[in-house]
Amino acid sequence: MKRIVLPTDFSENSINAIRYAMRLFENETCTFYLLNTFTPAAYYVGTTMMNSNSALQLEQVAIDNSRQGLDEVEATINQEFSNPKHTIEKRPAFNLLVSEILALEEEMDIDLIVMGTQGATGAKEVFLGTQTMYTIKNVSCPVIAVPSDFQYDTPKEILFPSDFKFDTTNPYLPLVKEISEHHAARVNILNAYHGEPLSDDQNEKKDFLGSYFENSAHIFHTAEGMDVVEAVEEFQVKHKINFLVMIHNRHSFFENLLFKPVINQIAYHTAVPFLVIPSVKRMRH
Repeated sequence: MKRIVLPTDFSENSINAIRYAMRLFENETCTFYLLNTFTPAAYYVGTTMMNSNSALQLEQVAIDNSRQGLDEVEATINQEFSNPKHTIEKRPAFNLLVSEILALEEEMDIDLIVMGTQGATGAKEVFLGTQTMYTIKNVSCPVIAVPSDFQYDTPKEILFPSDFKFDTTNPYLPLVKEISEHHAARVNILNAYHGEPLSDDQNEKKDFLGSYFENSAHIFHTAEGMDVVEAVEEFQVKHKINFLVMIHNRHSFFENLLFKPVINQIAYHTAVPFLVIPSVKRMRH
C-alpha cells in the first residue's frame, strides 16, 4: 500500500494535482493524506498587540475553515472517483507546510508527495520558491510536481535525464519502474554529453538501467554539446513527453550560489508532471 501526501490550499491548482494523483494510482491500494496547513495572523503577531483570547479565537476560526475546506475536497474526490482501493485521511495542521510534511514522513513512513506548482496567488515564481521547491529541497521522499494547467494524460512517454552517477540502491527507483510498467510507458533515458567519455562506473550505471527496465520499453538518448536543462527542453520539443523523472543530488552551498540547481531550472520550464527522487546522499542528511 502506498502512503501519499496531497497538500492543498484549496486552489484549483492543488485540486488539479489531487485529481492527477487519483488517476495515476487508480489501480493501486493507497492511503491519501489530504493536508492543509495554516498559520493564522496570531502566529505572527506579538502578545503585546493581541490578547490570548483573540489569538485563540483566530486559531479556532482557521481550524474550522481548514476542516471545512478538507471536507469539501474529500466530497469532490468521492464524487468524481469513488475508488474502493483508496482511503482518504484529512489532516488540518497549524504548522508550516514543509514542517508538517516532515512530521508526516516520520510518523507515517510516507512514500510520495503530489502537489501543484502554482499557488492560490497565481504567482508561479513565488509559489515555486516558497512551497514546491522548498518541499523538494527538504523532504526525504519523492515529490511529483503537477503543472497548474496540465490535464491528465496517461504517462506513456517518460523522460529520465541521467548523468549515470546515481546510487543503484536508491529505494525510490522502484517507483519509476512501477509507473512505467503499470502504464505500459516507454522510458527515455537521456544523457547530456560534453565530449568526455563515460567512466567505467557511469557505463556500469547505464548497463544497470538497461537491465532494470528490461520489462518496460526503454531507449537511451545522447544530447551532444548542451547542458541538462537545454537537453531536456529540446527533447520535449521534439518528442511527446508526458512525465519527467530526475534524481535530485545535494548541491554544495557554493554551487547553489554560483549556479542555479538543475532541478529548479527544469521545474520552472517543464509543462508535464515532474517526479523528483531524492538521492541516497540527500536521504542521509
